[in-house]
Amino acid sequence: MEKADIIIIGGGLVGLTQALALAKHGISSHVVDRADPEAMLAHDFDGRTSAISSSSMKMFEAIGLGEALEGKGCPIEQIWVSDGLKPGSLDFVPGAEDGYLGQMFENRLIRRTLYEAAKASDAIHLHMPNSILSKERESKGVIVTLDNGTTLSADLMVVAEGRQSTTREEAGIKIIHWQYNHSAMVGAVFHEKPHQNIAYEIFYPSGPFAVLPMLDSADGRHRSAIVWSVDEADAPGYMKLSKRGYAAELEKAMGGLLGKVELAAPLSSYKLGFHHAGSITAERLVLIGDSAHGIHPIAGQGLNLGLRDVAALAEVLVDGMRLGLDLGDAQLLERYSRWRSVDTLLVAMSTDGLNRLFGIPGKAASAIRRFGMGLVQRTRPAKAFFMAEARGESGALPKLLKGVAV
Repeated sequence: MEKADIIIIGGGLVGLTQALALAKHGISSHVVDRADPEAMLAHDFDGRTSAISSSSMKMFEAIGLGEALEGKGCPIEQIWVSDGLKPGSLDFVPGAEDGYLGQMFENRLIRRTLYEAAKASDAIHLHMPNSILSKERESKGVIVTLDNGTTLSADLMVVAEGRQSTTREEAGIKIIHWQYNHSAMVGAVFHEKPHQNIAYEIFYPSGPFAVLPMLDSADGRHRSAIVWSVDEADAPGYMKLSKRGYAAELEKAMGGLLGKVELAAPLSSYKLGFHHAGSITAERLVLIGDSAHGIHPIAGQGLNLGLRDVAALAEVLVDGMRLGLDLGDAQLLERYSRWRSVDTLLVAMSTDGLNRLFGIPGKAASAIRRFGMGLVQRTRPAKAFFMAEARGESGALPKLLKGVAV
């Protein structure tokens, strides 16, 4: 039997970050994932990008990933929001002393950086690719048996399996969930005009359309990522268009903001939904990331919300270790639950409400939205609040999100 302090089920972006955050503070882990790392690190495995908030970036730096990620992300220096392409936009521009609102990274770059750091750590034991045959949670600890016959034991099971978490279901944890009847089309484009490090969020009744700045390609072409939400019934038609036809539709949706565009990466599409776990802990079990919550991508905060879970759990467990407590102690898990439950629910409901608000059709609704945006635009404290949210710097921040070791 192979013993570690923690067993992490799921070796994706959130699971590996959790392992590294704990390893930085002397807590060992087994990380189990049935996916083959070589496949996940392949160039065409995941063409998506993620907006990494400035607080999440501080955590990456605090756990030793700063050098590997330095200069690899595109800074977001401004966020431009509009109701369709009508007058009355809202822009968020931080002061020179405040730094970026965040950075756009390609997911495969973050994944490779995390994987290589985890592989090099003596405190992290990777079991990838391996399937789990059985899981046991008892009063004295947790045991996991793998398909290769290996038996793992630890004090706590951390679940980072994603939205369709079987471990969450096996633990009897219920979720609140609903579908949005929308699909998100995700990809990247080359465009004629430079993006000036501006992230565009254009709200249409059919769904939000985000254009997110990326670093120029190796040959100097301007690039941006797109996340285009449309009615679920319309998505298949869009996805069947030729590259030229789809680019023409993109140009229309963008209103010529970046000039002529052409596809820079294969498109993918997925249905949008919301879920929130009724509890994020059980006996010797903790949920993090999408296993605990799944939100609308309207504000680009899904991954950052999971990284906030990582930072909070790391702080709770390190404090418990220093007090000599069992890492599966119910008091520690209750502290994590109190800390994260309210924050995740508030973010989840605010993104859901924002999506519903901008989805109301009609001239009257549009006029009210534009009046509200104009009010925020003219009110400095309101803009400061929204920019703090974008940076991930609101609420009771764990130390790692401040760039400070626990």
